[in-house]
Amino acid sequence: MDTAIVQPLAFIENRTFDEIEIGESATLTRVLSRSDIELFAVMSGDVNPAHLDEEYAQSDVFHGIVAHGMWGGALISTLLGTKLPGPGTIYLEQTLSFRRPVKVGDEVTVSVTATAKDIERHRISFDCRCVNQRDETVIEGRANVIAPVSKVRRPRVSLPDVELREHGALLRRLVEKARGLKPIRMAIIHPVDRDALLGAIQAAHEGLIVPVLIGPEQRIKSVAAAHDLDITSLSLIPADHSHDAAERAFALARSAEVEAVMKGTLRTRELMRLAGARGTGLVTDRQMSHVFVMDVPGYSRPLFITDAATTVEPDLGAKRAIVQNVIDLAVALGIENPKVAVLSAIETIYPGLRSTLEAAALAKMAERGQITGGIVDGPLGFDDAVSSAAARAKGIDSPVAGQADALVVPDLESGAMLVKQLGYLGDSQAAGIVLGARVPIVPTSRANNALERVASCAIASLLAHK
Repeated sequence: MDTAIVQPLAFIENRTFDEIEIGESATLTRVLSRSDIELFAVMSGDVNPAHLDEEYAQSDVFHGIVAHGMWGGALISTLLGTKLPGPGTIYLEQTLSFRRPVKVGDEVTVSVTATAKDIERHRISFDCRCVNQRDETVIEGRANVIAPVSKVRRPRVSLPDVELREHGALLRRLVEKARGLKPIRMAIIHPVDRDALLGAIQAAHEGLIVPVLIGPEQRIKSVAAAHDLDITSLSLIPADHSHDAAERAFALARSAEVEAVMKGTLRTRELMRLAGARGTGLVTDRQMSHVFVMDVPGYSRPLFITDAATTVEPDLGAKRAIVQNVIDLAVALGIENPKVAVLSAIETIYPGLRSTLEAAALAKMAERGQITGGIVDGPLGFDDAVSSAAARAKGIDSPVAGQADALVVPDLESGAMLVKQLGYLGDSQAAGIVLGARVPIVPTSRANNALERVASCAIASLLAHK
C-alpha cells in the first residue's frame, strides 16, 4: 500500500529559563530593502526624508537612504521573541545605542547573548549587537526579559503578503511629464462653485495651465471670496449663464486664443451638446469621444477606458472612431503601439450579441489598416483583457489579452458601471478627457479629487503640445 509522505510543518520552539545558559546566543541576518523602510514608515508614520526621499537622502549628510534605528531594534525584538528565549518571552526593557546608519542593500546580522539570570524572577539580561557586512557595529545595547518556564513548540504562523503601492503614482507621472512644458491657456466654463474654481487654481499652481475664467462675474468672485480662493491674477470674461459661457469659450478655442477648455458648473451632457453644435461649437471631421485614464491598484500601467461618458450607444462606425481616438491619446502620452481590447460579455463571436460582432469587425479593421497605431483584438471579456491567467485558462491566444492598455466598452451604460466599480470598490483614480474636438475638453466631475483634476489638465496639456 502506498504511504503518503507528509512534509513536516515549520515549527517555532522556545528555550526555557532553565535551559538557557550564560553565554548562550542566537543570531538573525537580514538584508535591508527599500520596501522594509517603506513598510516601517507606513506602520509608524515616520516620514523622515532621510528614510524615504531619494534626493534628500543622497545629500552630503546621508549619502543614501538609511533605515530608522528602530528597524534594528525591531529585529532584536524578533530574535528574542522567536529564537532566544522564544515564544512566551515577556519583553521588559531595552537600551540601545545607534552607532552608524544602515543603508538599503546592507546586510545586518543581529545577535543576542545571555549575560545574567535572576532565578527568583526568571529574568534574563542579554547583550544585543547589530553589525553590517563589514563587521562594523551599527547598534549595541542591552535588553531584559522574563523568560518562559514552560516548553512551547507550535507551528510557525505564515505572514500575509504585503503589497506597498503609492496611491495615484501613475497619474502623478503624467503631471510630472506635463510640468516641464509651457502652460497652456485653458478656458474654464461657468466656474461658479468651489470645486470648479479650485481645480483650475490647483492646475495653475502646478504650472500646467493659465486659466481664463468665463461666467457670471459677481457669482465667480463671490464663490472665490467665500472659500478664500485668490483669483485676482486670473483673467475673467463675463458671461450671462452657462450656455453663454460655453459659446464664448468655444469662440476663443476656434480663434486659437485658448488651447483647451474645462467644464465648470454645468452637466457633461449640456457641455457636449453645445460643443457639438455646428458653427458655435468645437466640431471637426472627427467623432468626439471620452476617455478615462485610470490608475488601478495592482495594474502596472495606466488603463484607458472608452467611451463611458459621452457616446450612449455607438454603432460600428462610431466605435471605429472611438478606438482610433484612444490609440492616438495613448501614443501622445508615450505608449508605443498600445494594445486595445474591445470588450463584450464573452470572448467568442455570437450572432445574438451585437457587441461580439462589432468587436470582431474592429479587430479586422485594425488588421486591414482602417485603424492605425495600435494592436486591436476582440471580443474579449474584462477578465481576459487584464489577466494573463484568465486568458490562459480559457485557451485564448491573443497579443492583447492580459496586457491591455485600453478597454473599449460596448456602450456608455456598461462603461460607466465599470469605471465606478473600479473607483469605489477597487480604490482606483481616474483622469478624463474628451477627444476629437477642435481642442481637448476636460469634463471634470464633482466627485473628482484634486489629483484627478490636475491629471486631467496634464493630459490636455500633453495633447495640446502634440
